[in-house]
Amino acid sequence: MISLQAVKKRLTGRGAFQTILHTSAANLFIMILSTLTSIVTARLFGVEGKGEFSAILFWPTLLAGLVSFGLPTSLIFNMRTNAGKATEYVRAGFLFQIPVSLVVGIVAWIFLPIWLGNYPDEVVDIARWYTVMTLPMLLAVNLLAALTQSMDKFSLYNGLRLYVPLSNLVGLLVLWAIGELNLKFASLAFFATSLMVIVWALYRLRRELTFSWFKPFADRVVFTSLFGYGGRVFGVELLGTLYSQCDKLIILSLLRPKDFGLYTVVYTLSRVFNVVQMAISNVIFPKVTGMDKDKILATVGRAFRLSFLLMCAAVIPGMIIGRFLLGLLFGEQFLEAGDAFYLLSLECILGGGSWILASSFNAMGRPGLVVIRQAVALAITVGLFFVFTPLYGLNGIAFALLLGAVIRIVITIAAMKVVFKVKIAAILFDKNDLRFLAKRFARSVQS
Repeated sequence: MISLQAVKKRLTGRGAFQTILHTSAANLFIMILSTLTSIVTARLFGVEGKGEFSAILFWPTLLAGLVSFGLPTSLIFNMRTNAGKATEYVRAGFLFQIPVSLVVGIVAWIFLPIWLGNYPDEVVDIARWYTVMTLPMLLAVNLLAALTQSMDKFSLYNGLRLYVPLSNLVGLLVLWAIGELNLKFASLAFFATSLMVIVWALYRLRRELTFSWFKPFADRVVFTSLFGYGGRVFGVELLGTLYSQCDKLIILSLLRPKDFGLYTVVYTLSRVFNVVQMAISNVIFPKVTGMDKDKILATVGRAFRLSFLLMCAAVIPGMIIGRFLLGLLFGEQFLEAGDAFYLLSLECILGGGSWILASSFNAMGRPGLVVIRQAVALAITVGLFFVFTPLYGLNGIAFALLLGAVIRIVITIAAMKVVFKVKIAAILFDKNDLRFLAKRFARSVQS
């Protein structure tokens, strides 16, 4: 007979399966919050205003990805493989980001009027202030998230990711309730509420972060290992950032604010199909790092197959419901981007699957292979952007992304076959997967 206490113990455990369940739930709530935020801004700002607000929020996210230098991933790798120097790695990572924030903030302040040349002066001014103030926070959030992952504090990791969009939504609703919801105050609310979440996370980590921050570093090897691995994985992350953001850059430069408003809505809605796969990607890398090669490949391969099967089963009914919700929640004017939503939903599943497989290369210290994959896919996708966007607008952007996702997953599977000598059939199918999933689920609900 099933014991409720046993169920609670299983579901609140710290094993990989439970952690993926918790992170999947957090990802689902984040998707819901992002969708609700999109609904609020779309309904109250309109299509064009939604595009202007999205343009303001876009730049700090892009720049934080461009100047991470691989430090979050390197922090996880080095803290898991050399725990005795954890404090030194944390100090080096955080202190390095201070001058980076200053330099990039100055560059953004100077060039944002050029980058947002198609937008009103008011939007440009708000974007400048928001970018300069928010960039250091995003860099800190990335390092805090990596720190919590490396210490297996996934409840805090998920809280850090969940409370930011939750507090942002609450801030918007408060502004709407008092009749002060506009681009300026909405941007300020996003900054203030995000800052509160960072302060909360720092408080939760006060014991782990209580040390002399500015004392001289005793071991210079810390810099070699932290920035050495970071430099190798940075190519992967840089190309990943460019790949995930270049569509928006193209829209900002070639299309209208209205198009950006339409695109951000359907893009956010399509990401719901990535809930499970993103949870696996976030959990699997710190969990398998340090294992032997065969164990890494077996774990990553099974995670890829099961998540891909689940998402493929959900995609068709999900797309039908998603289009219905697009018109119901956001407004009839957003149905104009319905076809782009279908294409982006398929791209989301393929892209999420390829990132799960790519974690095997990072876990074994071979991120350079993922760099090659990203570079090839990015070059082809950007080329397709300039071909399809002038012809088909948003649908051209979405179709180019879908083709890029196909290229990435094909290259990743081929690289695993060549480098790790894994059979392609073994990557794509294993008859024991469903039996494994059934056993793990049964174990989670039985005493």
